[in-house]
Amino acid sequence: MSVGDTPITVVGNLTDDPELRFTNTGVAMARFTIASTPRSYDKTTNTWRDGTALFLRATAWREIAEHATESLQKGMRVVATGRLVQHNWQTPEGENRSMLGLDVDDIGPSLRFATAKVTRTQRPGAAPAAQADPWSTATPGTPLAAAPAAGTWGTAAPAGGPDEPPF
Repeated sequence: MSVGDTPITVVGNLTDDPELRFTNTGVAMARFTIASTPRSYDKTTNTWRDGTALFLRATAWREIAEHATESLQKGMRVVATGRLVQHNWQTPEGENRSMLGLDVDDIGPSLRFATAKVTRTQRPGAAPAAQADPWSTATPGTPLAAAPAAGTWGTAAPAGGPDEPPF
């Protein structure tokens, strides 16, 4: 994030399926709108009251754009983080207009009222997962290391031997 950026997290529902496009250079871009409506409890009427809805146009780039398009759909509750940006333009009639938008850094489904299954993807140019993760386990049923020889550690030291552990 750059100096002067306005970071923001938005929780809301998608108003439509994310729309995936590609720039002239082949960079993936997804656009979608997140509707966030605050709710408050009115004790006098014992009901929930909806506040004014915020409709925030969001843009995701590259892998996030592709993953959002494959994973998210209209109506899903999402949690999105990114930078608040202002877009300015002029209409054909010469009127100045502006709109706030969200440049998405990260997005995912909200698990407050739903469940999700996550599938990890392979990044282009990255090492295979088994080689990249030194803590990954061996194939099921294969021992990771041989047990130490009897008497080398885990047993009492011989009389007059060191009191220090073997590591």
